[in-house]
Amino acid sequence: MTLNKQGGGTFLGFIIGLVLGLGVALAVAIYVTKVPTPFSNKNQPRTSAQDVQENEKNKDWNPNSVLQPKAPAEPPAPPDASAATATPQDADKSADKAPAPPRPAVTADPLGDLAKAKSALNTPAPSAAPADAVDPFIYVVQAGAFRTSADADAQKAKLALLGLDAKVSERDQAGRVVYRVRLGPFIDKNAAERMRTQLESSGIDNTLVRLQR
Repeated sequence: MTLNKQGGGTFLGFIIGLVLGLGVALAVAIYVTKVPTPFSNKNQPRTSAQDVQENEKNKDWNPNSVLQPKAPAEPPAPPDASAATATPQDADKSADKAPAPPRPAVTADPLGDLAKAKSALNTPAPSAAPADAVDPFIYVVQAGAFRTSADADAQKAKLALLGLDAKVSERDQAGRVVYRVRLGPFIDKNAAERMRTQLESSGIDNTLVRLQR
């Protein structure tokens, strides 16, 4: 009888251990399938959805954004209304409080002081800077910046119909190649401003660019 009880207890313990082991194995398997494997998404080819998203991100990119004029400054604050409503009595009080002008100092040699004053009047004033001073800058008029060379060449041909000789240059801007259409250079800033006026009268947007000599 005792042997049968021991055998039954051993078999029951074996069954319970087997069930627990299967439960642990099942839990480990579920955990492994749920947890993402690190570095598993690297070096995968780009999908069409990612290409569409990249095109949408670059859709509104403007290569001329760096040359856009800045926002106008805020207008100055209106004068204080209390100053405008000042009465004549207030003005009289302010005049009373104003300090009296200083009296001329009395010196022991009035004739010498008079001679010094006359010599100061006869001394010529320092001459102003020469009008023909060399401008340290040269100027170019940019008639647009484009994403493709074909667009830049089309703008250059449009300017050629107006009798203007423009040049196309490339520049790397924010990791992208930009094709700039420019007129000049102009040594005189007034000449560059006249060119800008001519372009604006023809409906062509432009920007004045200053370059160091």
